[in-house]
Amino acid sequence: METITLTLQMSVVLGLLLFTVILFVSEVVRIDFAAILVMVLLGLLSQLPGLDSLADVSQLFNGLASNAVVSIIAVMIIGAGLDKTGLMSKVAALILKHGGKTEARVVPIISGTVGVISSFMQNVGAAALFLPVVSRISVRTELPLSRLLMPMGFCAILGGTMTMVGSSPLILLNDLILTANQSLPDAQQMDTFGLFSVTPVGVSLVVTGILYFMLFGRWILPGEQKDGDATSGQSMKAYLKNIYGLKTDIFEIGIPEGHAVVGQTFDDVIQRYHVYIIGSAYQGRTFFAPVIQTKITAPCRLAVLGREKEVRHMVEDAGFILHEKLDVFAEDYAPTKSGVAEVVIPPGSSLIGKCAHDVVFRTTYGASMLAIHRGEETLSLVATEDHEPTQIAEVPFRAGDTLVILSTWEALTRLTHNRDFVVVTTDFPQEELRPTKVGWALLFFIISLSLILFTDLRLSLCLLTGAVGMILTRVLDIDDAYDAVSWSTVFLLASLIPLGQAVQTSGTAAWIAQQILTLLDGWPVWSLQAGLAVLATVFTLIMSNVGATVLLVPLAVSIAVAAGGDPAIFALTVAISTSNSFLIPTHQVNALIMGPAGYKVTDFIKSGGIMTLLFLVVSLVAMNFVF
Repeated sequence: METITLTLQMSVVLGLLLFTVILFVSEVVRIDFAAILVMVLLGLLSQLPGLDSLADVSQLFNGLASNAVVSIIAVMIIGAGLDKTGLMSKVAALILKHGGKTEARVVPIISGTVGVISSFMQNVGAAALFLPVVSRISVRTELPLSRLLMPMGFCAILGGTMTMVGSSPLILLNDLILTANQSLPDAQQMDTFGLFSVTPVGVSLVVTGILYFMLFGRWILPGEQKDGDATSGQSMKAYLKNIYGLKTDIFEIGIPEGHAVVGQTFDDVIQRYHVYIIGSAYQGRTFFAPVIQTKITAPCRLAVLGREKEVRHMVEDAGFILHEKLDVFAEDYAPTKSGVAEVVIPPGSSLIGKCAHDVVFRTTYGASMLAIHRGEETLSLVATEDHEPTQIAEVPFRAGDTLVILSTWEALTRLTHNRDFVVVTTDFPQEELRPTKVGWALLFFIISLSLILFTDLRLSLCLLTGAVGMILTRVLDIDDAYDAVSWSTVFLLASLIPLGQAVQTSGTAAWIAQQILTLLDGWPVWSLQAGLAVLATVFTLIMSNVGATVLLVPLAVSIAVAAGGDPAIFALTVAISTSNSFLIPTHQVNALIMGPAGYKVTDFIKSGGIMTLLFLVVSLVAMNFVF
């Protein structure tokens, strides 16, 4: 191979790379701004004499329109559309139903699912689609998001190695092999790989990733929980206790068929036991705030809010069935869908002088009234340390009364437009779900997925087709679409693309490759393969995995031929190893999860360092065992 000499341009690029790494690790400025700063420096340096070919300023910002960045924007919009219909909440509920609420069970289910999905679509797309699901699971289980997103993101990257369409390097590999065959003699011609040729290797890596976080997650993952608002981040139980002295919780009870209370009303039960019946379910239908004059039918389930002692007394006395955890009502009373809120009765409200019974409060407003805070006292159906139980449904409203209600966020959003109330609670998801649009959302998601799998269209166009379709059918409006995009992630990735191009076009990448490969001259075949894997890992951290693959596959083939190795396996080693990107958040998936989970670069170094070594060992062993 021709000797490459270090030039001034290469030295400048190496300096910029070092500067970028220092900014990322030290975090003296935000990581997205650090990337923008490096991009601007690259453009300015290219105006100096002797560095004019460092970067083409007219194309410096083309990263914002790159296939990868546009694809990420589109998949965020698609994910928001699926979330807007309530579909992601149902997926979260399904995972929790079968996986429980412990980290040891939730992590492998989420990670394994995302790993399989990312084997057939771009890993950043799979991660973006599951981001709202994991967010909901985090709130409902009270597990820190930082302990769930990194396993999910890492397994999304690992899942891309399970099929030949799971990642861009593997998609490119067969074309690069066919190109390399043109310069090889007939005896050394390489066969291309089939769709599932790499599946054993990918499965081994995904399983390794899941086991890694299951066994060592408690030590390697950050454990801080971000502070949440009282009505969203804090549990309903803690909020009612801390603010109003109501020591309550939600319980799910069952009433068997033929029970003596059949035909009685919910009001009758409330009168006897001083609990709130906040939900009912029978014949496959659930009611969030049922009218208390409703007659009880059986078999049915009731969601009851009250003191645990009182609820257990009611269950034993009446012969009901107490379930260990929320089952039927798990989704209805998840903090992502409903919670405790405060509304004030203002002067001039038409409700003054009326009581909850008079206005049929639950039916009219879709909420259950838990307490009336008036002056220095709190009136509640549940006894507090200072007050006996009060039939608050019969208490006339006064101007200035603060009503403590249990409401869905959708119903609370409607109350913000009602002049009879002033909604005090402000930090809650003020959006209205559109479950009637779930068919359209699924249709355009399937269309996008089908275009990706069965056509040769650009990934960005396939995904934008689905995003535009959701906007056209009003699954989302255009403002919702803009809000769904994490612009810090977009600018982080777009700003790093020019640096990756400079590393490649300036010859810096080829020079680095030559220096490392020179050190491996004369080593055994297996060590050469390992050296290529390490080299590909390093390259994918400082440039795009596609660029690293295009650069290193021809070198890998040449080395294999010269050393008597299998050139196809050496080429595959490069394509697999370019997915070994866990140390710093330069990979699209890592950049995606960094903001929502509040990760720092040091978190990736801590967790990704061991994962990088495991990836190298497992992938090399699996490839040599399978091939």
